[in-house]
Amino acid sequence: MAKRNIVKIDEKKCNGCGLCVPNCAEGAIKIAGGKARLVSDVLCDGLGACLGHCPQGAITIEEREAVDFDETKAGKKHAHMHSGCPGSKMMSSGGEAPLSNWPVQIKLIPANAPYFKDADILIAADCVPFAYPDFHEKLLKGKILMVGCPKLDDLRLYKEKITEIIKNNTIKAITYARMEVPCCSGLVTAAKEAIAASGKDVPFEETVISIKGACLK
Repeated sequence: MAKRNIVKIDEKKCNGCGLCVPNCAEGAIKIAGGKARLVSDVLCDGLGACLGHCPQGAITIEEREAVDFDETKAGKKHAHMHSGCPGSKMMSSGGEAPLSNWPVQIKLIPANAPYFKDADILIAADCVPFAYPDFHEKLLKGKILMVGCPKLDDLRLYKEKITEIIKNNTIKAITYARMEVPCCSGLVTAAKEAIAASGKDVPFEETVISIKGACLK
């Protein structure tokens, strides 16, 4: 084995957000055990295309002994990875869908992700995209998406995450899209309390979707 550049991931800094995965053209990185990990030296070309997509600064390049990069194997791995992950494929290929960020689950989104700069945020109860046929065109377009379940998830953690996002970024507005059922109202309170706790004046709007798929307000 000869010395060459290879990706190094600091597990202490990595929060498992997954932003590096779709930005590794060779498919050399995966999320395992809640952390980004190098799959194999063979798949890493050492060019560091993933570096600029880690908001935690957990990825660096080091020179060490490693097996030669195999472009053939890397290509096969890359194709296999994307065939099973439509979200990652869109992020890496610049697709036409309105979704502009990944991941979208509130617990997984890094609070200092670069796409939050001057962002218009859409927080959606996780039933809304399924119930509202015009979700992508009328609600999501031009917004950063955050998805959660106000009934089954921990609203305290959501409030803390939303507060951190507002404090760390310049947020233009927040829209919360929820179903008309009472259990969806919990995230309204969490979002409003997060805005208050941030000390910033961020416009907040609520959109309600009926169980029949109509936009009520």
